[in-house]
Amino acid sequence: MNFGRVVRMAIRYKFTFAASIFSALVVAVLWGANIGAVYPIVEVVLQDKTMQQWADAKIADCRKSITAKSAKLETLQAKQANAAEDRKLRQDILNTKAEVASATRTLQTYEFAKPYIDNYLPKSPFRTLILVTALLTLGTLIKDLFLVANNVLVARLAQLATFDLRKLFYRRTLRMDLATFGEDGTADLMSRFTNDMSQVATGVDALFGKLIREPLKMIACLVFAAMISWRLLLLTMIVTPIAAVSIRWLAKMLKRANRRAMEEMALLYTTLEETFRSIKVVKAFTNEPKERKRFHNNNKSYYHRMMRIARYDSLTHPMTEVMGIVTISLAMMAGAWLILSGDTHLFGIRLSDGRMDNGSMLLFFALLAGMADPLRKMSDIFSNLQGANAASDRIFARLDREPRVRNPHQPSPFRRHHRELAFENVSYAYQPGKPVIEQINLRIAFGETIAIVGSNGCGKSTLTNLVPRFDDPTSGVVKIDGVALPELRLRDLRGQIGLVTQETMLFDDTILNNIRYGAPGATREQVIEAAKQAHAHRFIEQELPEGYETSAGALGNCLSGGQRQRIALARAILRDPAILILDEATSQVDLESEQAIQSALETFTHNRTTILITHRLAVLTLADRIVVMQGGRILDVGSHDELLSRCGFYRRLHQIHFEDLKQTA
Repeated sequence: MNFGRVVRMAIRYKFTFAASIFSALVVAVLWGANIGAVYPIVEVVLQDKTMQQWADAKIADCRKSITAKSAKLETLQAKQANAAEDRKLRQDILNTKAEVASATRTLQTYEFAKPYIDNYLPKSPFRTLILVTALLTLGTLIKDLFLVANNVLVARLAQLATFDLRKLFYRRTLRMDLATFGEDGTADLMSRFTNDMSQVATGVDALFGKLIREPLKMIACLVFAAMISWRLLLLTMIVTPIAAVSIRWLAKMLKRANRRAMEEMALLYTTLEETFRSIKVVKAFTNEPKERKRFHNNNKSYYHRMMRIARYDSLTHPMTEVMGIVTISLAMMAGAWLILSGDTHLFGIRLSDGRMDNGSMLLFFALLAGMADPLRKMSDIFSNLQGANAASDRIFARLDREPRVRNPHQPSPFRRHHRELAFENVSYAYQPGKPVIEQINLRIAFGETIAIVGSNGCGKSTLTNLVPRFDDPTSGVVKIDGVALPELRLRDLRGQIGLVTQETMLFDDTILNNIRYGAPGATREQVIEAAKQAHAHRFIEQELPEGYETSAGALGNCLSGGQRQRIALARAILRDPAILILDEATSQVDLESEQAIQSALETFTHNRTTILITHRLAVLTLADRIVVMQGGRILDVGSHDELLSRCGFYRRLHQIHFEDLKQTA
């Protein structure tokens, strides 16, 4: 069970776990002991006796009982000597011996306690009442202090376990390959990070809190009740198996309902994410009513799931209450028979070693009633536990997955790239049978600049994504300096790559730290120099209110698209990569900035392998060779002039994309 794995994470904090168990035990024992105050009040104070008189009466009763039972035993043994084998007679002798032994043990207990009762307890009924109530108050105070400590310790366990689980989930999520994020979606992951984690924390808190403390309180009551009459207690527990079967059925229904509710919550996250990320499109096409309807439908579905949970949850309290009432009713009927008849048997079954007094029976009833509050509290947390169980299944379903792209067990040593980057018969498919790129054979010498062009969807970005091993080819191999990429440690490989994409993502941090993200040890002077090469220094100093200390905002939303792209380019430049990948890296900058960036790149790309994906003619002039792709395959490779002369597809691309840009420039 996945929730059990969370529990094991919690009990690793041994001191906190042990302290929570100890405090729960103290609470349970004092809970039962406080109920025990019923007995001296009923049997001593309300009878206008002192504890000394009560002890003397009990000792006298025990001696009288022992004398009577011993005489009965002698009579039965005499009958046995004069009679043939009689099974009933033998059983009567065994029962009487047990009664004599029980009465003797009780007498010894009273005689042991008698000197302490005479010397230390009050000698009047009212003072006895004062002592009992004072002990009851003190016991309650101590119990509540340990209850507070238990609640704090349990909350610490729950939060520590969730803290560790959240860290582990985040670490494993970061290890997953890019395709996983596309398949699952960030909304689903966010739902598991927030709603599901909250459910797990609530479940752990319930488990180590009420689910340990309340049963211990019940056990304390059961132990004290068993000391009065364990046989009578067994009789009253005959409804327990029926309740256990009912609760097990209800647990399955609640777990299933909680799991489906969490799936609906993930859909709500998806709806919110899509709407808010695309709010400009929603407003531009006046589709607010459509989005409201979509949200309404998802919200309504989640409402129905939660109502199903509520219906199942509503059954838990009545079930436990009925079980408690039936248990107490059985005890009352059996106990009343024993008191009124003065007998020790019911339906031929011995329920008591001796005749029970009113105080013992009332205490027995009080102890059974003392189980009602723990039962009620346990029923209240039942839904929480099933929710945590379902949430754990959802979290570990993602956490247990292994990434397709992993580090090798024995990585090959790797120096800085210096020879060539090679694609050998490389094919890749996101879905089986639907290749995006096929049979790619390409060699890029170190220091060479390659531009990749082609229509949208031809596999340009997919091909470049294989270089930093965002995924591995379906077939074929990518090599760097003669070593296959899967043989290299990911950190070693990616540490030599600088990447700038069309969709530039910045962090909610300062401009300085965003540029420094790829090289955390860089100085401020190095950051500024990289920004100058990316043609970003001027707008940072002159247009941003706090210069390099200005916050970029969430996802860089405080900057324009062109500004974000130049900062991302500065980030890649500062990394000083051996391989530079620019995927439409200047698509959002103006022509003046593009010319300045091109001038900087002409110098920066020396002594490093550069791969460009672009439609901009100015950037293409940086390329030593141009790779033309069509339908996932390489159509031709050559210089700009060579391709214009021999490749009709390239001429069409040039005419469509590049001549317009020339005229605009």
